Amino acid sequence: MMKTKGFFLGEFLISSPFGCESGFSLFSTHSPVLSLSVFRCFGSKSASNCNFHENMKNIKKLDDAICLYNDMSKMRPLPNVIQFNQLLSRVVNLKEYSASIHLFKDLCNNLRIYVDEYTMTIAMNCYCLSNRADFGFSILGWFFKRGCVPDVFTFNTLLKGLFRENKINEAQELFRKMVKEELCELDVVTYGTVIDGLCKAGNVAMAIELLGVMEKGRRICKPNTHIYNMVINGLCKDRMINSAMKLFDEMSEKGIPPNVITYNTLVCGLCNLSRWSEVKMLIEEMIGYKIYPNVITFSSLVDALCKEGLVDEAEDVIDIMNQQNVTPDEVTYSALMDGYCLQGRMDEARNVFDSMSNKNIAPNVQSYSILINGYCRKKKIDDAMHLFREMPRKGMKPDVATYNTVLQGLFRCGRDSCALKLFDEMQAAGQKPNFYTYCNMLDGLCKNGQVEEALLLLDALERKGEPPHISYYTILMDCLCKAKQIDAARAIFRDLAAKGKGVSPDVVTYNNMIKGCFENGLPEEAKDLLVEMEEANLLPNEFTYNIIVQGNLNQGKYEDAAKSLEEMCDQGFSPDSVTLQLLLDLLGTTEQNPTIFKMIQKLAPNTLKEKQ
Repeated sequence: MMKTKGFFLGEFLISSPFGCESGFSLFSTHSPVLSLSVFRCFGSKSASNCNFHENMKNIKKLDDAICLYNDMSKMRPLPNVIQFNQLLSRVVNLKEYSASIHLFKDLCNNLRIYVDEYTMTIAMNCYCLSNRADFGFSILGWFFKRGCVPDVFTFNTLLKGLFRENKINEAQELFRKMVKEELCELDVVTYGTVIDGLCKAGNVAMAIELLGVMEKGRRICKPNTHIYNMVINGLCKDRMINSAMKLFDEMSEKGIPPNVITYNTLVCGLCNLSRWSEVKMLIEEMIGYKIYPNVITFSSLVDALCKEGLVDEAEDVIDIMNQQNVTPDEVTYSALMDGYCLQGRMDEARNVFDSMSNKNIAPNVQSYSILINGYCRKKKIDDAMHLFREMPRKGMKPDVATYNTVLQGLFRCGRDSCALKLFDEMQAAGQKPNFYTYCNMLDGLCKNGQVEEALLLLDALERKGEPPHISYYTILMDCLCKAKQIDAARAIFRDLAAKGKGVSPDVVTYNNMIKGCFENGLPEEAKDLLVEMEEANLLPNEFTYNIIVQGNLNQGKYEDAAKSLEEMCDQGFSPDSVTLQLLLDLLGTTEQNPTIFKMIQKLAPNTLKEKQ
């Protein structure tokens, strides 16, 4: 048996994450292979005739890799670790991470292959890609126990794993340790991994600082186009387009050439802010540098135009794509469909959907979901359900977002019993309800008069230990207030403090309760809630002020309404259309009331002249 630092290798593996207790299933759910013991009888070729390199080229799926592994494991002497490493890498390329981990275990536990640093790094990478960076660190411990020195690739793997699991603080701490203790020689990939992770976590400012460190550092770690693209993308997602454009200019000044990804990112950012003239200039500049727009560039334009309601202009962009021999893909057509759906032009949206198949572009889950959502918004629930039931027949599995859309549509059409059945069906299909699912269920049940059912659902969530959210309770309180069950709403509100972290009342909760108090003839209690809200460091927003002004006006408390209206304007908020209409209606019945007259005079003097 192989021995290292006082441990038998097999014993060490059994007591570490490499052992069977790690909780990983052997293969993906679609794999026909169920256990390592099956390896021994899987291959059909003779071990002696196994041509390794030829067989490596023929690996197209997991079964092929297992067949080759079986052949290799029968050879005597066993192939060297390099060949096993190549096979493990091929399995990783197939995205069969769990399978690669178990092959690694079999190498160590059964074949007793003396694995090297590269083998361990492959296993570490698989754990990180499986969102188990903690097991990846266990392998790092094995590096040190075996006297091996992990290199920069090993540490980069761990950094990526931590960022992948959104463990930002742990990733930053590892990076600091790498720098401070000089654990390895950092490279561009190290910096890129950290910068990309920070940008995706919304910490673009720190990413820019790190970019500056790279600029001042060694030549080998100078930022390249790929690094700049990460930061520009982060700035654009934060809608800091001016900063992104400034950084783009700095690239050119430093001789770092932008590529099509750089331009696509900026085009998308400008489109999202409707800065169309700058979009045009950027595309002209792009073409001038012989960097030609691709399907992503055009799809960004189509998406932005559709969101602006300019669907016909988006159609023109698709015509230009065809003229430029840039083939629209499912993303392009999905964006166009969404534009038609937003305008309620369902026949045209359906035509786009049908045309995809004619162009040999298979509609995906997103395409179906967009069209289903459009039908639901128009309350054409039968058309939506027909498409929803068609998805499995086309080999597509509806995701949580699709189920949420259909649930909302069913509730909107008053088909709450069908929605409840679909909710059960969703869970039976292995789709775990998320925050939006529960909000849809609670809101839909309440609006369809099923308050008791909603209360039972919330109680079931609490008993199951689902993470609580203030929105769940806010939905119920709002419903109870509208149903004139203010005592029940008040009881839920006062019980929130006992629910613990995550369910503290927010501004929306207070707004709903304040509105409920006014609607139930309790203006003084509404006033007390406003004071309580401010004491909890929750500032009233535009909706709060409009609720208070409307409530006081409906209660005939015109002086209080005038005071709240003045405070609203001082805070930079404006009365909404409901508040203005209420004031105008009151003017017609209380024309001599000077308070109403003054409020309208301040807000809409021209309207007052027309009335006179």
